[in-house]
Amino acid sequence: MSTFRSDFLRILQERGFIHQISDEDGLDKLFATETVTAYIGFDPTAPSLHAGGLIQIMMLHWLQATGHRAISLMGGGTGMVGDPSFKDDARQLMTVDTIQANIDSIKKVFSNYLTYGEGPRDARMINNADWLRGLNYLEFLRDVGRHFSVNRMLSFDSVKTRLDREQSLSFLEFNYMILQAYDFVELARRYDCRLQMGGSDQWGNIVNGIDLGHRMGTKQLFALTSPLLTTSSGAKMGKSLSGAVWLNADMLGAYEFWQYWRNTEDADVTRFLKLYTTLPMDEIARLSQLGGSEINEVKKILATEVTALLHGRAAADAAAETARKTFEEGALAADLPTVELPASALHGDGIGVLSAFAEITGLLASNGEARRQIKSGGLRVNDVVVTDDKMMLTQADLTPEGVIKLSFGKKKHVLLKPV
Repeated sequence: MSTFRSDFLRILQERGFIHQISDEDGLDKLFATETVTAYIGFDPTAPSLHAGGLIQIMMLHWLQATGHRAISLMGGGTGMVGDPSFKDDARQLMTVDTIQANIDSIKKVFSNYLTYGEGPRDARMINNADWLRGLNYLEFLRDVGRHFSVNRMLSFDSVKTRLDREQSLSFLEFNYMILQAYDFVELARRYDCRLQMGGSDQWGNIVNGIDLGHRMGTKQLFALTSPLLTTSSGAKMGKSLSGAVWLNADMLGAYEFWQYWRNTEDADVTRFLKLYTTLPMDEIARLSQLGGSEINEVKKILATEVTALLHGRAAADAAAETARKTFEEGALAADLPTVELPASALHGDGIGVLSAFAEITGLLASNGEARRQIKSGGLRVNDVVVTDDKMMLTQADLTPEGVIKLSFGKKKHVLLKPV
């Protein structure tokens, strides 16, 4: 393992961020002697990023924290094409308006991790539509396209995977790697950007940019990738039983976000403390020595620290307190996720318990899954185990607080509130 001189690479190495670097010695020397500008690209495929993208945001956070300049590049141009890397199918094409709306929504998260401004070390948020949408196609083919070998492009794993499965790879998608490489060159020219970072699945695309920069006369450029993370059980980061773990608060509340990290598998706790929190390494080392029932306390620390970075310390502490009241005191915490429904829905026969757990609250994916959970004793209404899948919820089930508490297992709760 290399011993880095620069603070940035040393921190990334000890916290487990580094998978591959194009020129370790050269990049380490650059970081040790200069203020370096580096970027990561984010495709606006949805109104929010999810927890799987947090590792990239944390890399930008540590870049700025060690005195360098971070660029969060929004793919307003490349988003019109879609990154085919390791995807089974082509991405759904989006309109310009949808892309812009997604970018505007995604922006809300980054200011929690980075300080933006016009200063020499302030982060910048840049949209590659600024140069991509105005390209003259013939000039682009002549000046940029001529530097790319189709034979070499076909050798990249991201392309081979699709072709080996005999799945279509459109010409539109094939151009994506050229556009991403060109982004690197434009950022190098406009902002003296020397490093592109990303997940390990982006290695081929990033190296393309380094090669294109060399051919088009930029300074030496560098690549750094992080490992693609899964949980110890093989689950994809950023996914939960109920769907994507979104970063935007309007798509997933602080309590649900806290719960995702509280449910971390034992084997992942230390690794996630290093990657997703800013706790000092000596404190993480101390926490990693705890075992038995104490590991649950460490998970709470993990959940609170990760949530504090995204939603703020007050929201994180409130989420932790809601969990404590709910699980330790059995209280009906007001901060539990709440789904409102018309008061009239509880009149007459009311609503079916299967529909309440599946269609109305989304605690379960389907009525069939809810029925299976009832058979195994996994669902409760107002802390009472449900035994009848034909049970109807009515006004008689309202607690003194005027809600109905639905619970799936020990950790998933939603309040039904008539309005």
